[in-house]
Amino acid sequence: MKLSILDQAPISSGQTAADALQTAVELAQLGDRLGYSRYWIAEHHDLFGLACSNPNVMLGLLGAKTENIRIGAGAVLLPYYKPFQVAETYNLLATLFPGRIDLGLGRAPGGSAEVSLALTDNYLEEVNKFPAKVKELQQFLRGETPNEPLYATISPTPIPDIRPEMWILGTSSKSGVLAAKLGIPYSFGHFMTSENGPQIVETYRKEYQSTNGEHPYVIAAIEVICADTTEEAERIAMSTVLWKIRQDKQMNQLTVPDIMEAENDPFSEEEMVRVKKIKQNMVIGNPKEVNEKMTLLQKQYEADEWMVVTITHDPMDKFRSYELLKEAFI
Repeated sequence: MKLSILDQAPISSGQTAADALQTAVELAQLGDRLGYSRYWIAEHHDLFGLACSNPNVMLGLLGAKTENIRIGAGAVLLPYYKPFQVAETYNLLATLFPGRIDLGLGRAPGGSAEVSLALTDNYLEEVNKFPAKVKELQQFLRGETPNEPLYATISPTPIPDIRPEMWILGTSSKSGVLAAKLGIPYSFGHFMTSENGPQIVETYRKEYQSTNGEHPYVIAAIEVICADTTEEAERIAMSTVLWKIRQDKQMNQLTVPDIMEAENDPFSEEEMVRVKKIKQNMVIGNPKEVNEKMTLLQKQYEADEWMVVTITHDPMDKFRSYELLKEAFI
């Protein structure tokens, strides 16, 4: 099974944003050593104690600190940016790190309504423009001239020998259909939605329109906690579960609680229902159990690749989870 890493750069209790970003660098380096296919870091704005507001800045550092693994944004939230600006940035990264740059695109706000207003004058209007902006960006990266006459004589320099690989990320049929229409690889966030993922992915493949001989390609993103024993995996996972329960209360500057705090939290009956639902959307267990659960999901999705997000309070637990996961599929 082809495996990759998705990192949201969460801040754990007792740690700083600088600690979380250093952990992100170390995770990318670990993925590089272990042979993971790619490492993507997400964009969030003043949300739930997530440290990375600008993947583009991080990618310059990550590229310099790794050697072989593909690195990218998962995702650049395109409503906040002009396509030409994004094309320039990712062409520059692709020039610095040839054949290693991915550009994932999303339309989600990645933060509160107030943050969206602070980042752009009319977020909803920009969301409606998302398909057009994706197409324009695609044209800039391919060296094609967009329909706008003013752009006929400009190029998003520098032009790399190997252009960035563009992706659409999503959790709904709308994103899958757009990716198919434009002939772009698609990453479906299984861990973020209750939508029928296998059906959305199947529709993407059926409706895929190749423009330059490309074929449909699917990454399914899932949340995994893998430990040496089932019991340890369950204990570690409760930190993430409590963190998400607290997110439901719409608190922004949350940090990932430690295991003891999670074990001692008196969940209400209503929260216990939510706990069960959260865990159902995760893969938790020892390597053999994780292998079995992901193999079952693969039969449903037939994904070309799986991208794994693992959130733990202790970075060592996170690193160990990725090590065991890779071993589970050797």
